[in-house]
Amino acid sequence: MSGSLGGRTVLVTRPRAQAAELVRLLEHRGARTIVAPAIRLVPAPARQLDAALERVLAGEFAWVVLTSRAGVEALLGRLDGRRERFGGARVAAVGEGTAAALRGHGIRPSLVPGTFTTAALGRAMPRGTGRILLARADIAPEGLEAALERKGWSVDRVDAYRTRSASGVPVEARRALVSGTVDALTFTSASTARGFVRLAGGLFRHPAAATAGRRPPRVVCIGPVTAAEARALGLRVHAVADPHTIEGLVAAVERALEGRAAARRRP
Repeated sequence: MSGSLGGRTVLVTRPRAQAAELVRLLEHRGARTIVAPAIRLVPAPARQLDAALERVLAGEFAWVVLTSRAGVEALLGRLDGRRERFGGARVAAVGEGTAAALRGHGIRPSLVPGTFTTAALGRAMPRGTGRILLARADIAPEGLEAALERKGWSVDRVDAYRTRSASGVPVEARRALVSGTVDALTFTSASTARGFVRLAGGLFRHPAAATAGRRPPRVVCIGPVTAAEARALGLRVHAVADPHTIEGLVAAVERALEGRAAARRRP
């Protein structure tokens, strides 16, 4: 029960393979975590990634732009342990998590925007000519391409990985949502918000929770794009991480639950 989140239950909707850091930080603060992936990541066709990497290593691109840790792992995983320096291309990362993943592969990004969003990345990129390789999820919107092209670049986009909905809600998560014992839901991308609502949108408004006098869980998002999607899906967003990192998300969970803690303490 000790820690800033002692006695609280937090639902983590990230893919299971990516959830460890968030779970660790939440549990370090005393939270009980339930991992209920709302999406799953599957490999993109290897032939396309391999062809893009060969062009990078041949020096065809001035920049390689990456917008997620998953994109870094998907792209660099195709190098099979080789340590080529991207054929002289500079590398841009959308935020610190993506930059840390690059550094883990021995690559220091040349550009990380001060605000960790794709809109900020587009604004931060310098003007220039030449080609940019943009490696993203298949469902990522096209706004970044347009922003880069307005700066004078020619953009080649490749699917680094593909996003699919999860097949269902784990039993533990279903029971906690129906009973109203989940204190906070965390979303780390617009796709996790969409996947959760598709799979479990009715569960945390279940009549059993209302009968037990339980309030719906607080909704906490990693950034403004994710928050906008959650609101568009009919969710009330209680807190948005700032900075837009996993550490920032945990701090936002703490903020979102402060009011609930005060309410519990009142006689």
